[in-house]
Amino acid sequence: MFNLTSLNLNGIRSATTKGVESWMAATRPDCICVQEVKAQAADIATRFERLAEMDGHFHFAQKKGYSGVGIYTRHLPSDVIVGYGSTEFDAEGRYLELRFDTPKRKLSIISAYFPSGSSGEERQLAKYRFLAEFHPHLMQLKGEREFILCGDINIAHQQIDLKNWRSNQKNSGFLPEERAWMTKLLHTTDEGGGLIDVYRQLQPTTTDTAYTWWSNRGQAYANNVGWRLDYHLATPALAALARTETIYKDVKFSDHAPITIGYDFKM
Repeated sequence: MFNLTSLNLNGIRSATTKGVESWMAATRPDCICVQEVKAQAADIATRFERLAEMDGHFHFAQKKGYSGVGIYTRHLPSDVIVGYGSTEFDAEGRYLELRFDTPKRKLSIISAYFPSGSSGEERQLAKYRFLAEFHPHLMQLKGEREFILCGDINIAHQQIDLKNWRSNQKNSGFLPEERAWMTKLLHTTDEGGGLIDVYRQLQPTTTDTAYTWWSNRGQAYANNVGWRLDYHLATPALAALARTETIYKDVKFSDHAPITIGYDFKM
């Protein structure tokens, strides 16, 4: 079984002080895709380049203390792709792809952090620009290789993916345009779709147990007023190998919960 975890750290230094490294050592994923590292190369090199006997690879934002993604892995990648070729968004540290190619397969594991538009109209427009240019990248990649993209997508796709969907219909993360983007990406017959929401393949109807993020305001976590923002998006052949899913709601390394999916293959 290949166990793949996704976790928004909300700062790697903060998450490690809260025990994420010992948790990684205990759960032993094959790879863990992390988002919001909020660190620079110099910070990583002195402490975080290797955690729980796993080697880390990273895409850092140019802005200090902002964004950044990484993948810790027990397996040696055949190639490391930093960024997806975006003039605007590669500077924000949002995409890292590890390739594990052999003569018989082309396989990628991707850690991605989609922009949030919750801070205002300017960032919402940036989010739309990201979605517009990221979609063709995923479609091209799907035509060339098998992949699993893990990450904080910052979109709750369906009404069952957040607690208070009625009152959030005009809020970033549940806007009609964002949800339509996800619907197209996951469409089974549209040539602009074809990816699989792996968690929903395994758990098509869960609500309260599906959430992976809770606001720090009020008693959102205590009352489980959450959103499902963290995804595994996979090509159909890999999604078909998914067997188990676990959302670790009770660990608190950040405002997100880790999600691990077990796939029936080995590196």
